[in-house]
Formats: sequence, C-alpha cells, structure tokens
Amino acid sequence: MDDLILQQFDAIFADPEYQTDNSVAILANSSALINQLVPDLNWAGFYLWNEAHQQLELGPFQGKIACSNIASATGVCGTAYAQQQSVRVTNVHEFSGHIACDAATNSELVIPLTIGDQRLGVLDLDSPKLARFSATDQAILEQLATKIATMIAN
Repeated sequence: MDDLILQQFDAIFADPEYQTDNSVAILANSSALINQLVPDLNWAGFYLWNEAHQQLELGPFQGKIACSNIASATGVCGTAYAQQQSVRVTNVHEFSGHIACDAATNSELVIPLTIGDQRLGVLDLDSPKLARFSATDQAILEQLATKIATMIAN
C-alpha cells in the first residue's frame, strides 16, 4: 500500500461538494474509501467511544455484520483504545481475548482516533490473510486516522 489513500482522502474531503461537518458522513465515506483502496480486507470501519456507557460502539463500516459494543481493554479494538496505540496482529487466533465477529478474519490492525486528550474511538481493519498489515501500511493508515479524527473532532 502507498500513500495514494492519503491523497485521495484529501482530494475528496477538500472538494466543496463533499465538505461536511456530519461525523457519520465523514466516517461512512472514509470506511468506503479504505475498503475500496486497501486490498485484502473483509472489514473496515469505526468504533466510537460512548462516555456514558464506557464502551466502544459500532460506527460506520464496510463489511459483514459486526459486534455492536466492545469494552475498553477487550479484544484488539478495546486494547488499542485503552493503550492509545495502534495494535497490529498478524494472527488474531493467537491474540488473547480476540473477539471473533467474523470467523474469516485472520489479521487485524486497529488505530486509535485521538486528537489531543480527546479519545474518539478506533479505526478497525480486518483481513482474511494472515500477516496482512505491514509497518508501512500501519504508518500510512495512522496518518489517515489522524486526518479523520481531526475532521470529526471539529
């Protein structure tokens, strides 16, 4: 994967026709863009932090049915959120506490959506391929997650 996804994100969201402050629209289009441009995914989407319920809750996504709620520090998503750092898992079946929403998933990359001290949620990417995500993929997608978080935090 290269930084084409960053360029396309900027092009789409810089276009006045697509500019919005609607977080759902931003996240929905972002998950569609990721699903379209990142090969070998079976799920791409967001879990958003619900302060009142103290859990991550399903946001816009592309893929099969997903878990609706995830507790902080539970599974890959909850771990990434609690630690506030990306978690790249080469084989989810070896990750203690992995939540199997789709049995076809073999690897996962979860990136926190955070702006300053504001913890918004996570970007979650699943793949049926083992070891699908490289350090380069992670770095590019972390940049994308920062762009997305900035848009939805404003």
